[in-house]
Amino acid sequence: MIISATNPTFSQLFRSPVLLLAFGFGSGLSPKAPGTLGSVAAIPFWLLLSQLPQSLIITTIVVSALAGVAICGRAAAQLGVHDHGGIVWDEFVGLWITMAFLPSNYVMLLVGFLLFRFFDIVKPWPIGWLDKKVSGGLGIMLDDVVAGVAAGACGWLLCCLVQAV
Repeated sequence: MIISATNPTFSQLFRSPVLLLAFGFGSGLSPKAPGTLGSVAAIPFWLLLSQLPQSLIITTIVVSALAGVAICGRAAAQLGVHDHGGIVWDEFVGLWITMAFLPSNYVMLLVGFLLFRFFDIVKPWPIGWLDKKVSGGLGIMLDDVVAGVAAGACGWLLCCLVQAV
């Protein structure tokens, strides 16, 4: 069932668990900067997730990324658009990946958020290449996963530099 290339309604999200997750519990419905709003909406979930042991954090992120391939792919198919701007599950997972590299405090949460948004928006190589060349749910997820790794690695290096000074 194809809904439309426009944003679904809240009622359509609540009738479809796939769309509800893909649209970040409604955060992807924002008419402006849905990816940024989706990343903001991922923060409370990260704050809960960060309370778990590291092994469970990593497991949850991996499962969320793998499920995201199906979630984002099915949502894109329902909407009839490859990578609808409102699909933000990939931003949720990308931010969580970023934060998994960093110490758990509010300063690093802000740094991680800004770094992730930078890599997700600017899309330096190979992120931009992946965004253009890999299709389907895997393509929707993969560029944000790599952006999360890049942002997390940069944040981790920044932490190391600050500690060395």
